[in-house]
Amino acid sequence: MRKLCLLAALISPMAMAQVLTVESHSLMRLPNTASTLQLERLDVADNGTLLIPSNVTQLNVTELHLGRDARIAIVPGEQSLQISVGHALLASGSQITSRGAPGTYLKAARPGRNLNLRIVSLNAPELSVDARGGDGAPGFVGLDGCNGQEPGCTWGSAGRGADGDNGGDGRAGAPGALVRLELPRDFAEQSIKVQVQGGAGGLPGVGGKAGAGGKSKGCLVYRADGGKSGRPGDAGQPGPVGAPGSVTVQRL
Repeated sequence: MRKLCLLAALISPMAMAQVLTVESHSLMRLPNTASTLQLERLDVADNGTLLIPSNVTQLNVTELHLGRDARIAIVPGEQSLQISVGHALLASGSQITSRGAPGTYLKAARPGRNLNLRIVSLNAPELSVDARGGDGAPGFVGLDGCNGQEPGCTWGSAGRGADGDNGGDGRAGAPGALVRLELPRDFAEQSIKVQVQGGAGGLPGVGGKAGAGGKSKGCLVYRADGGKSGRPGDAGQPGPVGAPGSVTVQRL
């Protein structure tokens, strides 16, 4: 009942709620009805995950607690996300992920979502942000060549097998995100771990198999030799790596 009341409170142009808790080893998705969310306290327990939809562009949290290996996962989107935190307590292994989505045969890879993260007071062994681009889609597999036609007993010769088609080239990886951090002056630089690499290029498509030549045939009058097999298709080229993003750190 508590969760239902909380979600109802969040359904507004600027949603406000007192406390949001994600239980251990569970996933909670914020509603996508509000672009700006205001929380007094956000608590993601050990191994829990809070999912932020693509339409949310601003999240303000007075007090943030991420347990061991907890995640705030940000869905890829065109608009950047602004997260503003008053005080953050982050356990070991916790992370904020703003990664792009991998490509498929039907869709191109998506870049990491641009992120502006402001934390006024921070207590953590490290701040980990993963904003890499999505990996490119693999190339299409080449079509196999057709087999050659078999000969008759009184006419013709066996047909040659057709060549296999070449595999398609892998698609390009997506760019990494632009990440801007505003952190306390006393938080150690070596404890800031941000990944903004571009996504890996897609794997090359495998070439099609060669078509087999028509089989030889022994007949009463004469023997027809078999046809030659076709040539297998060449593999495609791997896709290019996505462009890297950037990281800017400003001290408060």
